[in-house]
Amino acid sequence: MKRFIRVGALGFAALLALGACSSGAAAPSDELGVITVPAGEPLHIAYWGVLSGADSTLGEDSKRGVEIAIDDKGGKLLDHEIQLTQEDGLCTPEGGATAAQKLAADTTLVGLIGSACSDETVGGIKAITDAGLTTISPSNTRPALTAEDRGPEYAGYLRTAHSDAFQGKAVAEWAFNEKGVKKAATIHDGSAYAEALQQVFADEFTALGGEIVAQEAVTKDQTDMSPALTKIAAAKPELLYSPVFVAAGGFIAQQTLETPGLENVIRIGSDGMFTPDFVTAAGAGAEGFFLSSPNFSAFQAGYADFLTKHEAKYGEKPVSAFHAHAYDATNMLFQAIEKVAVKNTDGSLFIPKKALRDALYETKDFAGLTGTLSCSPTGDCGAPIIAVYEITAREAGGEWPPEAPIWPTE
Repeated sequence: MKRFIRVGALGFAALLALGACSSGAAAPSDELGVITVPAGEPLHIAYWGVLSGADSTLGEDSKRGVEIAIDDKGGKLLDHEIQLTQEDGLCTPEGGATAAQKLAADTTLVGLIGSACSDETVGGIKAITDAGLTTISPSNTRPALTAEDRGPEYAGYLRTAHSDAFQGKAVAEWAFNEKGVKKAATIHDGSAYAEALQQVFADEFTALGGEIVAQEAVTKDQTDMSPALTKIAAAKPELLYSPVFVAAGGFIAQQTLETPGLENVIRIGSDGMFTPDFVTAAGAGAEGFFLSSPNFSAFQAGYADFLTKHEAKYGEKPVSAFHAHAYDATNMLFQAIEKVAVKNTDGSLFIPKKALRDALYETKDFAGLTGTLSCSPTGDCGAPIIAVYEITAREAGGEWPPEAPIWPTE
């Protein structure tokens, strides 16, 4: 039977007694509590993020990055088997809350990778932080999650993904400087991710000298985009930016081409749609669509080896944009665990949770696949290297991912 113990200050004396009996050593003091991993028992981590529905490839892609990182450790850390569990956050605040509450109640957990969608973190992070746990997201990009004025509930949150403060700026620069666009419109789906990203784009595009002629909203489950698209067409934009998710993005891509006045508009989305599922959803509307995403061509040398392992393990290339970010997040967590864990003579471990959180925030010059990572005081650890890709006949015909970015060209 497993014995995992999480205690606060009031339970510290009891933990000392247990430590003396089980391992001959006293547990360290930690204000958030100490996890005991008994000798012969697994070291438990979790992944949480969308694993079902239209956006499931986003979560599955990152989960695979976690699994490859575990494989590269030989499935063990500090002589303990690594146990990975998962919870589906459904890419909604409600789903994130449910997943996080379940994970927070599990006193065997040492650390987490996730969530996948920013909405999941908005719904679930308080439960994670209140439990003394720390999570690292490979794919949350909403700027507010690591803003200086974020609430105390985000103390247990970091990310290896870029902030959309960089992605929105990059898309605006591409549109204005590379494509020569002077009038643009946006659509968001009400999600924390999309609403924030389109606003960053709008602010940056305006600052460059462009004009935002329309900003419309739809819902994630909406199928008829004609009301929003008709309003946008009346404003006569040269470019339509729709940084939404797969289902809504597919309908927008199709119906934009069918809307009078938008037949020739430049269409671009972002990493929430960087998956072959979007190509399928968009059908004939996929070809010629642009997507911003992490710049895979700028990743480190080890990325090529990662891709070889991925194809050998899963029989296909990565299905979304944040697999390498998840790999880096998992290895950051492993490094922090190794730094703070107390290994007892009987093989058991004491892992102090506040010390683990602090070690993650203190990450500096970490050699990741996505770049050299150092974490800010508010948990931004990612290397913000953004590119724009075009869906061509190759991708529309079933090949994925796009071979190379069209911007930047250097």
